[in-house]
Amino acid sequence: MNRTNNFLILFSFISLMSLGFIMVASSSIYVADEMTGDPFYFASRQLIFISVGLLAMSIFLLLPSDFLFKSDWVFMLISILLLIALFIPDIGTSVNGSIRWIRLGPINIQPSEVCKFSLILYISGYSVRRMSEINTLRSFLKPLLLLFIISLLIMGQPDLGSTAIICLLVVAILFYAGISFFQFSLLSILISLLGYLAISSSPMRLARVLAFTDPFAEDVVRNAGWQLSNSLISIGQGGWFGLGIGNSFQKNFFLPEAHTDFIFAILVEELGIVGGLVLIALFVVLFIGILRVALDSFSKDRLFQGYVSFGIMVLIAVQALFNMAVNIGLLPTKGLTLPFISYGGTSIIMMMSLIAIVIRINNENKLI
Repeated sequence: MNRTNNFLILFSFISLMSLGFIMVASSSIYVADEMTGDPFYFASRQLIFISVGLLAMSIFLLLPSDFLFKSDWVFMLISILLLIALFIPDIGTSVNGSIRWIRLGPINIQPSEVCKFSLILYISGYSVRRMSEINTLRSFLKPLLLLFIISLLIMGQPDLGSTAIICLLVVAILFYAGISFFQFSLLSILISLLGYLAISSSPMRLARVLAFTDPFAEDVVRNAGWQLSNSLISIGQGGWFGLGIGNSFQKNFFLPEAHTDFIFAILVEELGIVGGLVLIALFVVLFIGILRVALDSFSKDRLFQGYVSFGIMVLIAVQALFNMAVNIGLLPTKGLTLPFISYGGTSIIMMMSLIAIVIRINNENKLI
């Protein structure tokens, strides 16, 4: 069973990473040439990120999962400090009106991605430590207070998409850990209410929601609906089998963020609906492998390892679902990358580290 789990995870992971690198190289070629004069600028940087990710994977493959359990608060503290540092002058870097990156020379760190990684470890550890009293009000409110602080820091960037994913991630782990259905319902209603207030209080977010309802409206398509309308055009041009690798029209300065947030649209345009379905199938295989590791951990009474594996599966699944839903017009534009596929240093390194943790947990399960 353990070998099968490793095969499912590694096969889908390597396939996704390879496909992602090809699509970053293809989708960024025009914008990279325009910005730097090197058409493969983003592809070469992605290769560097993957190399760093492999180094990070090596470290987490060697670290016992019990060490992560004992030091989960250290990862959480580092994440909060990084989020606070964004708002210190000359440290946080503003791009398109959002302060989401800390620039250290040639390196950009996105604290929200680090925070997703840390929250999985911390909430999993908290659920184990407070297992007997997770249903009490005091134990229930502690992680919610942490979630509230983190949400405020991320919303201040602003980044509604990452905030939504983090909230769903925490709720999923706590629910799986045993909070009551009443607590789950109350928490879900509260998050939905805060989401509504966040959208209605921001003209930019409200414009994105209105654009989502009718992206081709004449007064919308030139403004908030530009990304979504061009994404739908890109997908529509792909047909069943696509135009071929490198032959996308929309990546030629029509579709913004073609190599990051809207890379799925370019993938479908070049590889067709069949290519999109293959991508989804690879994600499903990855989810099955990770879920099997989680269930195996629970069966061996390794609760922390089970919650961590479950949380990793939820994070990858929700972020992939949100990204693809935005690309095909089922959700408003959120600014989220597609795991293992989109260009981005912090995201790819964190995702690769999470995969290494799952493999480490699976290998430990073999010995029990």
